[in-house]
Amino acid sequence: MKTAVITGGSGAIGSSLVSEFSKDYRVVFTYLNHREKAEKIAESCGAEAVKCDQTNDIDIKKLTEISGSCDLLINNAGIGSVGLFTDISYFEMYNVINTDLLGAMLVTKSILPLMIRKKSGCIINISSIWGVYGGSCEVSYSAAKAGIIGFTKALSKEIGFSGVRVNCISPGLIESEMNSRLTESEKSEFIEGTSLGRIGSPADVAKAARYLAEADFVTGQILGVDGGFWG
Repeated sequence: MKTAVITGGSGAIGSSLVSEFSKDYRVVFTYLNHREKAEKIAESCGAEAVKCDQTNDIDIKKLTEISGSCDLLINNAGIGSVGLFTDISYFEMYNVINTDLLGAMLVTKSILPLMIRKKSGCIINISSIWGVYGGSCEVSYSAAKAGIIGFTKALSKEIGFSGVRVNCISPGLIESEMNSRLTESEKSEFIEGTSLGRIGSPADVAKAARYLAEADFVTGQILGVDGGFWG
């Protein structure tokens, strides 16, 4: 059975990814602060939950050892940041960039040799529409997610000869804990700028990830799962 490693598996999108790929993969997923929730997800899906801070080298090494092998890596873990750029502290900026961008790069760097040895594998990075368009009052988050897009494009060119594909999903507004802070009027305004006229579900992202996992001639691409958001 193939092995999938999914970071941030206890959140809305993450748990949907775990559920989707547990159908036909051995899934190892990470969590950081929500142990009970992660354990319930692991039990219900037959997956393995591993506590991992993706900015911590020791935790990442442990994750790599537990995975043992890896056919699919989904870099989903991340945190948000909302506020005027002039008011954001150095620590908050550093934390977002360190977690959302550098953390994904560090996990990939550790897992990648497992794929290169087999000359096959698939990496899917989860960015955001704000990584594409930029989001007012979400500057640090937008910068980190834009970095994920650049990371995807560059790495896909570097390791394609090894038989490893790298793609990216750029979700729009998805029903999740991260977006629960939005008011109904803010959600309505967002929906008005979306061709399909609705908010996305975590399952929409999981279905897109399934496509990329199986699309053997697709690499270096940024797939917008945003309902036709036009910025």
